[in-house]
Amino acid sequence: MKDFAISIIRALREHGYQAYLVGGCVRDLLLRREPADYDIATDATPGDVMRIFPDTYAVGVQFGVVLVPAPVGQSPGGSPTPSCAGDAPATRTATVEVATFRSDIGYSDGRHPDEVRFSRDPREDVQRRDFTINGLLLDPLADRILDYVGGQKDLAAGIIRTIGDPAHRFDEDKLRMLRAVRFAARFQYTVESDTLRAVQALSPRIHQVSRERVRDELTKMLTEGRARRAFLLLDEACLLPQVLPEITAMKGVAQPPQFHPEGDVFVHTLLLLDQFPHPCSPTLAWGALLHDVGKPPTFRVAPDRIRFDGHVDVGVRMAEDICRRLRFSNDDTRQILALVANHMRFANAQQMNQSTFKKFVRMPHFGEHLQLHRLDCLSSHGDLTTYSFIGEKIASLPQEAIRPAPLITGDDLIAAGYHPGPRFKEILAAVEDGQLEGRLVSRTEAMNFISRQFPLP
Repeated sequence: MKDFAISIIRALREHGYQAYLVGGCVRDLLLRREPADYDIATDATPGDVMRIFPDTYAVGVQFGVVLVPAPVGQSPGGSPTPSCAGDAPATRTATVEVATFRSDIGYSDGRHPDEVRFSRDPREDVQRRDFTINGLLLDPLADRILDYVGGQKDLAAGIIRTIGDPAHRFDEDKLRMLRAVRFAARFQYTVESDTLRAVQALSPRIHQVSRERVRDELTKMLTEGRARRAFLLLDEACLLPQVLPEITAMKGVAQPPQFHPEGDVFVHTLLLLDQFPHPCSPTLAWGALLHDVGKPPTFRVAPDRIRFDGHVDVGVRMAEDICRRLRFSNDDTRQILALVANHMRFANAQQMNQSTFKKFVRMPHFGEHLQLHRLDCLSSHGDLTTYSFIGEKIASLPQEAIRPAPLITGDDLIAAGYHPGPRFKEILAAVEDGQLEGRLVSRTEAMNFISRQFPLP
């Protein structure tokens, strides 16, 4: 995509316009990281861009933004199959965002500018951006950096600093407070003191941001490889009690030292975040974050030890509230809740009979359940005996032994004279258990078992 973005810049220059790479891609290139995408800033208006590149998506034209898709077998400025202006791609297409230099006026909703004013000056354009490290321009044709905000110095020093007054920057777009934390965690940078104080002061205003955007930023923090650092910064920035008060409630909640020598529930959760694989799936990350969310409200000191009676059931209800609040998809919610609901079952895995064990390990996405168990152990007592036992046992079982073809069906029961109803489920489950235990290996044996255990009236 870098070559394609450069070819767009070259085409814009040939038509007499200024054009530069801008933002995160410049930052990442300077850090010798592969950019996720490439953005271009230019003094060409959206209309100018669409005339030069007929196949475009004018998805943000009111803000001066046009997406130029990477054509197949065509150079920029050619004429691949055109799309109607304003149409978004029907399928995922590699695109480069081309935005007109502008200044933003007013942010009534705390997220989007009320009005934009196009500009010819790149200096004016970068002044509206969030952080100095994201305000750099790169002329790839001359291999020259344009730095009007001190971004190179902050990159070298490892500092997250807003462009201009931090309170004003965050008041314009409240999501920038979460982005400050995420960038600091991802790059292991420090949030500049005035910038951090502004986040702390304005943190209650994060509720003006849509829940979906808050969820997406938190998910990135959890999955970008520095989750523990991100949540410590969220706490320091006073954002954690605003976006996830249930996690803040874990602080100071003691645990029985014989099982959790590492400390309280918050410490345990942070240690677990530090163990995340990279890459980490969003559902595993959220399931891990929330697996003990039911402990604070169920904490009690019993005569023998600290207990959290019913914390799994309470945790599932709390996790469901969080998932609904942050508007997770139904599929993601289902998996996150399953992770919370089943994480304590691993304690009994070595005592499970064959049928129970096989049903346990064939849960959807069982790999995430097993990974959460491993992370949970590593963040507490460190004993991976059960984890190893399960892995070895799964490896020893052929797939057909875990998910065998049914010996009988409901049609077989009807043919034998049984009437459909609640008893069907009980009979089929009993036959499946016998099959998984190895006691029933044929249809004949299954039907004989049924006639003995579930005789017809």
